[in-house]
Amino acid sequence: MSASTPRLRQGATLASAGFCISLGILAVVLAFVLFPEAFAPNALAQDVAHGGLPALSSGHPLGTDALGRDVLKLLIAGSRSALAGPLAIAAGSMAIGLLLGGIAGWYGGAADWIISRYADLTLSMPSLLLAIVAAGIIGGGYWVSVLIMVILYSPFDIRLVRSAVMQQKGMAYIESARLLGLGARRILVRHIFPNVTLVIFVNFFLNIAYGLVSMSSLSYLGLGVSPGAADWGRQISDGRALLFDNPACALSAGAAIIITAVAVNMVGRQIMERSL
Repeated sequence: MSASTPRLRQGATLASAGFCISLGILAVVLAFVLFPEAFAPNALAQDVAHGGLPALSSGHPLGTDALGRDVLKLLIAGSRSALAGPLAIAAGSMAIGLLLGGIAGWYGGAADWIISRYADLTLSMPSLLLAIVAAGIIGGGYWVSVLIMVILYSPFDIRLVRSAVMQQKGMAYIESARLLGLGARRILVRHIFPNVTLVIFVNFFLNIAYGLVSMSSLSYLGLGVSPGAADWGRQISDGRALLFDNPACALSAGAAIIITAVAVNMVGRQIMERSL
């Protein structure tokens, strides 16, 4: 047995433990997203007379914000807007990537050139800055910001799918499908896409993590959810004024963003490694 074998086993054990912990974190957050009222009833209820209470106050484990709202309840209720948008961004980006990437990779020619130039142009732009400008000009709130981020994130999926399709279409099983007279749509949907699912699925998790940070940043700047709504980015922004009275108001939301993003990345990475 080589000296590195115990280290490899220890690394595998730690990775497995991290995967299980990450799954547990995501399961808890998902429960908060689906059933916020069950865990945090009346999260937006205000009690100005008890605003800015520090953590560990009676009945308020994380204290209260400037409006007297319970910080822990806000954190739980804010998980819905914090995660719903990133999930929509990842799903929409994946759908666009499969459609345009599949067309570019399969047909090539002018279609490939146009789609590739669109992807290159979008990738060359600072996505978050562009989202801030677009959201500020267009307005429309949370879901307009989500739509903007879907468009800005899609080039990553387009390039991944295009590359994977180009790699697959020259293989023997695709040539056999062509000889059998199968149409391009059927070959893409039934034969090629299932073989590129792993790459797209892993990028789906990465997009959730990036989308979480991006949407929280927009909310922090006042371009995401409406004022007074429960959202992690908005909670950090509102909690700045209470950093000396109740730092948990802002720090707890920041910690929730970091922990959730790391957990999503960990799960995506482990799924990829276990599938190889």
